[in-house]
Amino acid sequence: MWWKLGRLPTIEIVFVERDPHVRVLATQFLVDAGHRVHLALDGHEAIEKIRSHKPDLVLCEILVPKLDGLALCRQVKANPETRHILVLVLSMLAANARAIEAGADGFLLKPLSQHRLIAMVQDLVAKRSPHSVTNQERS
Repeated sequence: MWWKLGRLPTIEIVFVERDPHVRVLATQFLVDAGHRVHLALDGHEAIEKIRSHKPDLVLCEILVPKLDGLALCRQVKANPETRHILVLVLSMLAANARAIEAGADGFLLKPLSQHRLIAMVQDLVAKRSPHSVTNQERS
């Protein structure tokens, strides 16, 4: 099993970000780390992608159109079918407390670095009980 080997499984991530440069850069970081990324341009599209892909983690910027990242986080955590999904909020705003209040499992302040993003994703996944990882065998 992955937790005994010290490696993490490939995880499914829904990533919602309005800035195209950040979208490309962070997606490349995540793909290079072996993860699958499904992009959304706004909060409503993210909800649809969460329903269709059933990700392990949602990575969301606070300032996205139609449904902001904090409202998205609250919806994910309020729904019994999705509350198990990890939510990592990122922003250029110092909004750590607001993100945690909304139910986020973690917060990253922009600008993003590859090391900080991947370390935070790995930390969140590793802290989760091995038996609750929904897609352990993905590769």
